[in-house]
Amino acid sequence: MATLYPSLEDMKGHQILQAQAAAGVRTPATTVVTEKPKLTSGTGDAAPPVLYPNLAELENYMGLALSSEEIQKNLLPEGSTALTPAGPPPGQLVAPLSGNNAGLRRAEIKPGVREIHLCKDERGKTGLQLKNVDQGIFVQLVKANSPAALVGLRFGDQILQINGKNCTGWSSDKAQRALKKASPEKIIMVVRDRPFQRTVTVHKDSTGHVGIVVKKGKIVSLAKDSSAARNGLLTHHYICEVNGQNVIGMKDKQLMEVLAGAGNVVTLTIIPTVIYEHMVKRLSPGLVKSSMDHSIPDL
Repeated sequence: MATLYPSLEDMKGHQILQAQAAAGVRTPATTVVTEKPKLTSGTGDAAPPVLYPNLAELENYMGLALSSEEIQKNLLPEGSTALTPAGPPPGQLVAPLSGNNAGLRRAEIKPGVREIHLCKDERGKTGLQLKNVDQGIFVQLVKANSPAALVGLRFGDQILQINGKNCTGWSSDKAQRALKKASPEKIIMVVRDRPFQRTVTVHKDSTGHVGIVVKKGKIVSLAKDSSAARNGLLTHHYICEVNGQNVIGMKDKQLMEVLAGAGNVVTLTIIPTVIYEHMVKRLSPGLVKSSMDHSIPDL
């Protein structure tokens, strides 16, 4: 199984560091120094040995402004004093540039299914609007500060069961009726995370851009040689989330402000235009703008 990386920049950066580590193995000192060494006679000007003695090549890598110290920290687990050029176990996510990024974790689309327990508010509402797509039932709208938002439901989640009944083949109206008739104290749902969506992690360049042009929430253009282009972002896709925060219904200016404040490592959740437009069909744009939950998810 191959090693996995959040982004192409992480992969290339790790390959450079692995090459440097392999070269370092041929010298006696290959450990990362964790405390200042005592100087001995005749070696007063000697630099302390480190595993990656020269990270200068990564300081301005692919147009990114990087910190050698941050990269070293991202590669070293807590309590570790050395890394070997053999690399991490196969299948492990390696992120020398992205690190333990909170946005990457918030945006994760987990495999498998999960059970959630939902209740209704004092008005008997769940804050959830459902939509039939290709014989499945999907979350079309999650209202801010609603019970649905509090249990972590998101736009695009697939509802497999409601109170033990399979939802396959249900119409949108039937799904809404099932919610309406359910007990206000406890509604049990089985959910699959956003099967129509995918996440792409990108890195801002030294000017603070990732390389996308967005119009009305849709990616319409990619800058050549940008992080967005390198990592496989596509045009004719809508941005659903930025670092796990829902941005559907935001004006482009608001979306750009969220991107600007998202840090140097940004994970975008995107969905093909044809699917998005089907999912929001007959949904009032005004309702989306005024009601959609745009809170930042808990980790």
